[in-house]
Amino acid sequence: MSAHSPFDTTATGIATVDWAGKNYLVVDDFIGVRQLLRESLRNLGAKNIDQAASGGEAIGMLSRIRYDVVLCDYNLGEGKNGQQVLEEARARNFLLPSSVWMMVSAEKSVESVMGAAEHQPDAYLIKPITEGVLLTRLNRVWHKKQVFRMIDLAYAEKDYLRAAKLCDAQIEVDKIHQIELLRMKATLMLKSGEPDKAREAYERVLQEREYQWARSGLAKIRMANGEFEQARQVFQAVIAENRYYIDAYDQLALSYQQMGQAEEACNVLERAARLSPNSVPRQKSLGEVSFKLGNLGMAEKAYRKCIAIGEYSVMKSADAYLGLARVCGQKNETKEALQLLLTVQREFANDDHIQMRAKITEGLVYHESGDFRRARKAGDDLEVLLNTNPARPETRLCLEMATLLLAVGVKEAPVDLLCYVARNNHDNTLLLEEVQKIFDKARMGEEGMALIRSSKKEASDLMNQGVLLWKTGKLAEAVEWMRHARKVLPNNLRILFNAAHILISHMQQLGYDEKLAAETTDVLMHVDRVQPGQQRFAQMMEQLARLAPAAE
Repeated sequence: MSAHSPFDTTATGIATVDWAGKNYLVVDDFIGVRQLLRESLRNLGAKNIDQAASGGEAIGMLSRIRYDVVLCDYNLGEGKNGQQVLEEARARNFLLPSSVWMMVSAEKSVESVMGAAEHQPDAYLIKPITEGVLLTRLNRVWHKKQVFRMIDLAYAEKDYLRAAKLCDAQIEVDKIHQIELLRMKATLMLKSGEPDKAREAYERVLQEREYQWARSGLAKIRMANGEFEQARQVFQAVIAENRYYIDAYDQLALSYQQMGQAEEACNVLERAARLSPNSVPRQKSLGEVSFKLGNLGMAEKAYRKCIAIGEYSVMKSADAYLGLARVCGQKNETKEALQLLLTVQREFANDDHIQMRAKITEGLVYHESGDFRRARKAGDDLEVLLNTNPARPETRLCLEMATLLLAVGVKEAPVDLLCYVARNNHDNTLLLEEVQKIFDKARMGEEGMALIRSSKKEASDLMNQGVLLWKTGKLAEAVEWMRHARKVLPNNLRILFNAAHILISHMQQLGYDEKLAAETTDVLMHVDRVQPGQQRFAQMMEQLARLAPAAE
């Protein structure tokens, strides 16, 4: 192993692969093809080769066994296709960071190749495949994956700054993979909330060559900085050079949305959906933007497509069912709307908030169709749900529910919800403006302003008391106070970050404690769920990792 690198990059390390000792999975609905691929792998020396005849069978096997190499056909007949199997395997962490996924297909259509490419398999092989081609590609991909093995492990542990440092170490000794390592580093820096360092990595790449992904990366940073028009120009230029660079379409649509140009965003998403129609998130976005514009025909088409392609996808979304129900409501097709609401509650029965979401949509459907009596009844049912479950849903849902309840004449429950949102986001100016608009629409402008002001003060006082205890050296009391603050305002990021900071400070001054370390991890993971990509998250994860005693 190199004295300067944590990686084994010696000629011996990458040239000698123990193919016999690895686990393989071959997925194809035709037994003849599975046997051919199995024989090719056996000729390589492979011994442990499992087979699956369908996407569902493959997911079951992937959930039980960690495979080193997966050969998966794109078209698997009825049920999940290869793209959806890969998508789910990634989402459910069934793959080792160093695992190789090779998509195999007879499909050459732009639609299927682009659909599979969006999920980035390690290789895409077009049938018929000779044994020589298979082994050459497998060998090449395997070696490349091993370069990123340690980086991927740190990434999987969400220790992005450690992963970035590993990238730097590897760049010093591996010029062959330098560009890909810089790309990975830029991604890690963005995830860590350090756009300046991500920009440096992209610019270093562009000094070598005009890669479209690097230009798009710089444009994403501009967008994060609020430079939406400049970002739009770059994404548009990227698309002009390569009309198949699908990520640029999604980003271009986003930049238009940020500038309040919903119609342009809708046009871009429509073009992207024509090129690569099998993306659940893209069809959902197209449905949402079209609905907002009042283009019910396009919204209906997008939502129906989203439901159809989502049937076997891990990305299957309740939003599409609820959105289509709203479309049906506005078309006075109340019967289908209500049927969709029954379906969504059955299909997403494990979602804690699905009943509430369905009830909100039901109320909106009735209200928009002029059936105010039933809309009010839905509002009353929501009040009962709120009283039954003291836990509050995520912010967007709180705002939707408050909007409906105020529209149907309920006051106390929506005001409580809006104050809850304000307390949990007391320093989020844009969100507080949105809350104020809901109050204004309900003709409660001045009252709402006063409520927002008092909610902000309540949150600040709660946080400041914990910080004061910490600053005066009362560490144990500070930890206890912040536990109380987290319980009262579980989604307030500043309170969560300060709670994690005080826990780390406690361990820095009084020694490492396993329980406190686990509690800190829980707090930070909750932050990452509420709002991913926070700069302080990555920094605190690194601080916490440094506190842990070295393994013997």
